Amino acid sequence: MPRVIDLGRLDYARAYQEQVRHVDEVLAARTRGELDAGRVLVVEHDPVITVSRRPGASRHVIATADSLARAGVAIAETDRGGDVTYHGPGQLVVYPILDLSALNLGLHAYMRLLEDSVIDALAALGMRGLRDPAATGVWVDTSDGGRGDTPVAKVCAMGVRVRKWVSMHGLALNVSPNLDHFALIVPCGLVGRPVTSLEVLAHARGETPPTMGQAAQDVTGALTRRVREAREAAARARAAHATHHGAFPSD
Repeated sequence: MPRVIDLGRLDYARAYQEQVRHVDEVLAARTRGELDAGRVLVVEHDPVITVSRRPGASRHVIATADSLARAGVAIAETDRGGDVTYHGPGQLVVYPILDLSALNLGLHAYMRLLEDSVIDALAALGMRGLRDPAATGVWVDTSDGGRGDTPVAKVCAMGVRVRKWVSMHGLALNVSPNLDHFALIVPCGLVGRPVTSLEVLAHARGETPPTMGQAAQDVTGALTRRVREAREAAARARAAHATHHGAFPSD
């Protein structure tokens, strides 16, 4: 099982350095022939807009430099996939550092695993998370507190990168962030697609919003379960492959 490591609150650059350090450790274990189950880093960031290297992504920062300064929001370039997003206090950011080759996961399957993990966590909180076939992430219908059938607002953004098939970056679940800060950008480059939070959804239903600790526990719990299932499936596939090719254990 991957270890869950709570980094607390860090600025984006320091958290990135932590990601790199853990990726290096997982790759070193692979070189030694050891199986590293990986790590799941949990963090809250200081207010920051991260801009990917995708052509045109910077155009989706619509606030002026003065507006950003007044809001206390920094800008950082990122090497993850995706477009532009916002991170800040009240948002649960999860960075799984996993050997995807050991888990027998391609990028598409890994992204679906992340979505499934968040959907599982939302279910544990009594909310219904949904996929949008046209956009990565997890969505909810805000018309009835998140229990409808049509994804209207994004509650969790995702963007990843792999280095020698070890994953970096991950997901950002809006628990109780300052949603006004999302007006500084076109979130994920999706025009006209609003964002929401677990706090807003809970209040719409007359319920007490989950705490960051509760959300973190549910998300990391669901994620580690999904990773364990993927690891077990990969082990079965390797065993079946070995048997098919005549690699039988000796008496």
